[in-house]
Amino acid sequence: MSLPPFRTGLAYDVHRFAPERPLVLGGVTIPDAPGLDGHSDADCLTHAASDAILGALALPDIGFHFPPGDPSCLNIDSQKILAFAAEKAAELGYKIGNLDVMIIAEKPKISPWTGKMRERLAATLGIGTDQVGIKATTNEGLGSIGRGEGISAMATVLLYRE
Repeated sequence: MSLPPFRTGLAYDVHRFAPERPLVLGGVTIPDAPGLDGHSDADCLTHAASDAILGALALPDIGFHFPPGDPSCLNIDSQKILAFAAEKAAELGYKIGNLDVMIIAEKPKISPWTGKMRERLAATLGIGTDQVGIKATTNEGLGSIGRGEGISAMATVLLYRE
């Protein structure tokens, strides 16, 4: 059976705030903002992007490949996780058509940082910034994200074979 020419992936990630840590989103450290709790750098945007790619390939999620209890993964730069996902896509003959990410947070304001995030993700994936979309919204005060307890992200990706 041959692999299809196109595959799509969808993913979600969420982390609660951990004020003693730096906030990293899309590989960019955002100053003067509380960080996120996690075994890695807790970059929920990059985690969602990585899981979207792995999901499109029907592979296990990042928790399988980078277990939270593994000491070698402690504070790992999530760009390494994203590069791993991109390598898996390439191994199976796929290229990234586009990646689209939505950040959901009441704070901090994300829009001043989206350009740098797009650049960082594109560089890690080896694609153009015009293939990376990043948007931000709030949860309108609803639920744990709306109460300002953390940040979540959703991502979708299109993979293709030539």
